[in-house]
Amino acid sequence: MADKIVKTFKFVVVGGGIAGVTCIEQLSSSLPSADIALITAGSHIKAVTNYKQVAKVLEEFDVEEQPASVLEEKFPNLTVIHSAVKTLHTQSHLVETADGNAYGYEKLCICSGARPKLLTQDKPYVLGIRDTDSAQEFQKQLIKARRIVVVGNGGIALELVYEVEGCEVIWAVKDKAIGNTFFDAGAAQFLIPSLGDDKPVRAVPCKRARYTTEEPTAAEAQTFTSDRHMRGRCSGPTEPGSALGPDWHQGLVLKGAERASRRVSVEYQCEVEKIFTSEEMLNSQSQTLRLDTEGNWPVYVLLTTGKTFGCDFVVSATGVTPNTEPFLHGNNFAVADDGGLRVDDHMATSEPDVYAAGDVCTACWEHSPLWQQMRLWTQARQMGWHAGRCMAACVLAEAIELDFCFELFSHITTFFNYKVVLLGKFNAQGLGSDYELLLRYTKGQEYVKVVLQGGRMVGAVLIGETDLEETFENLILNRMDLTPYGEDLLNPNVDIEDYFD
Repeated sequence: MADKIVKTFKFVVVGGGIAGVTCIEQLSSSLPSADIALITAGSHIKAVTNYKQVAKVLEEFDVEEQPASVLEEKFPNLTVIHSAVKTLHTQSHLVETADGNAYGYEKLCICSGARPKLLTQDKPYVLGIRDTDSAQEFQKQLIKARRIVVVGNGGIALELVYEVEGCEVIWAVKDKAIGNTFFDAGAAQFLIPSLGDDKPVRAVPCKRARYTTEEPTAAEAQTFTSDRHMRGRCSGPTEPGSALGPDWHQGLVLKGAERASRRVSVEYQCEVEKIFTSEEMLNSQSQTLRLDTEGNWPVYVLLTTGKTFGCDFVVSATGVTPNTEPFLHGNNFAVADDGGLRVDDHMATSEPDVYAAGDVCTACWEHSPLWQQMRLWTQARQMGWHAGRCMAACVLAEAIELDFCFELFSHITTFFNYKVVLLGKFNAQGLGSDYELLLRYTKGQEYVKVVLQGGRMVGAVLIGETDLEETFENLILNRMDLTPYGEDLLNPNVDIEDYFD
């Protein structure tokens, strides 16, 4: 154990991301005289700015990176400790830091986030994008690149593939459609022409209640170039820092070495089988492998479809895993199947006086039928805020209930330059086959999908400037029987806000 206990604080928060910073803000406003410490390895923190309550649950905000000193100036009762956590001793209520010091706590909140699941740990030319440093490293590598392979189908992959210019992108996704985490194949069909278009093409509104999508098979690819020529088969129109903000690519010039604006090829239903350096490729015993590649590249990627692509580097964007590493040894935390620290509806872990919020934790209370956990910015803020409330309430001996924001899943983001709003069981999660869909879309302008169960709205996806989010949130929360309205619910000639406001 460390030689000296520097100080004991009323509250210690670990992690300078959105969950940690929001927790500190809530604690400081509830108990302005309490001694609070933030332990963070980085010199910067992530702050919520331009916060806007869009509806009862829906919220919109920007994430801004700021020096940690800004937080200290704002809260005189706060001490920022710039070090990584080495060990946690829950029985003695002590946190040891990497610089050899130890700090006592009365109550602790772990907001250490998650770390990227890298394709491989020991290969050069493989880059994971998680924090500001890795994003800047990506920008530096991209300047010289002619071709990159992006592996993954989550938010970072979606944003990156759309933003990169002057470099060919091979996009390997394990699913039948892009953006599988956030939307269905119909929404993917709506979005994917944006990879080849300079600007969205406006068209006449079209509405249909049912739709089918014919997916490319694993061996087939879709190619999109910004001059609108399409090739292939198209199915229709180290110590990790805090996670990147939703607009992480703003301010970064994501341009490669080529003159062409953009060319993206999507490889569906595949994963990476092996990554070779050029030396390993030359020494490969597989004649087929060598014949399948063209040109001379620093690194080669063999996909499970049998295709091999040479590229300048590989971007691993295959999701994250909760960053519990420094906290488990010697303690008795209950850990969920996904690797997160199990928390109850007060954000409390199984260890006394230890709470957790954000990506590091797994919500193990009985969820509302319309809520699910997704490791997103919105929930990191909500969990950090609720954890701060619960910690303060415990000290003040006040009763507190689960916050209303956990009644309905809601998230606002931007993909392919379109506003995207997700509500409730937006992908019919957990509904089996007991649901129906209504769909309205205007090519290049909007895509609206409603999930109905028993005549009641239980989820929605809104892409584009639909102005329907508040109305739909109300309809979901109010559990109104919408059977009488039928398909008029999405009729573009009917102003449904007049019905329900």
